[in-house]
Amino acid sequence: MLTVGLTGGYASGKSFVAAELARLGCFLIYADKLGHEVLMPGGKAFEPAVQIFGSGILSEEGTIDRRKLGNIVFSSPELLKRLTDLVHPAVFRLEADLLASASGRDPNGIAVIEAAILIETGRYKVFDRLILTACEEATQIARAVARDGISPESAKARIEKQLPLAEKKKYADYVITTDGPKEDTLRQVAIVFQDLQKLARVPQA
Repeated sequence: MLTVGLTGGYASGKSFVAAELARLGCFLIYADKLGHEVLMPGGKAFEPAVQIFGSGILSEEGTIDRRKLGNIVFSSPELLKRLTDLVHPAVFRLEADLLASASGRDPNGIAVIEAAILIETGRYKVFDRLILTACEEATQIARAVARDGISPESAKARIEKQLPLAEKKKYADYVITTDGPKEDTLRQVAIVFQDLQKLARVPQA
């Protein structure tokens, strides 16, 4: 099975591209959703997270309040690292299980793993190919304001914390620009998908 990473900056169109790849027939994994799953009660990272960060991160229902947890870890690089050291291995195990299951059903299929920081973490290296969604910063800000209800200043601050787009492009096998009409983005996705289909039929080294 061909494994493909899909990444991009904040509000750069990753989810739109991911949904279209799934519609075309790719097996899609959202890493962020797996991150939520492992922090749910019964998840691999739930008990360790409560032990490390305290019961104050729990909601009245006994689940982890991600806003409370975020307020703690995003103020400290050390605490953020402790959280990612818990969550990432658990997510990677779930990914491996899902990929093994999908490969068993369709050895010549295409699996797409969508995640925001594949390049920053070095995770991109485990995939056969890497797709990057890209657009102008003004487009990102406008989308973020409309989608997330935040201020333009907050959106800009989030973008500036991420690896610059020019740097990300150095790692990508495919760059899908999402500034234009949706039809243009869909056209680019179709071209990438056709190439991935050809690659999926060739055994990967």
